[in-house]
Amino acid sequence: MAKATKRRFTDEFKREAVALWETSGRPQTEVAGELGIMPTMLRRWQRKLQEGGVPANPAAKPPVSTMASPADQASEIARLRRELGRARMERDILERDDVGLNR
Repeated sequence: MAKATKRRFTDEFKREAVALWETSGRPQTEVAGELGIMPTMLRRWQRKLQEGGVPANPAAKPPVSTMASPADQASEIARLRRELGRARMERDILERDDVGLNR
């Protein structure tokens, strides 16, 4: 019998998974199932984030202040549009995979 390999997740994945759970308003079990992880992992990652155990995202930028220059705002909008495009692409891929599994 082959030994199961332990999956490893990046700090970025952990942060994004916890953020998805916290902002979606959906149950922990639902979000964890969607991500293919155990609900206890999600809770553990959340706890570590709150304790400072998972490093902050180095690519994260501070929120745009109300006094930001127009150039800074345009830059932030462009970054957010790229991020949204990536999220939409990932969602579409997941939907395609999900449809393929239900055949």
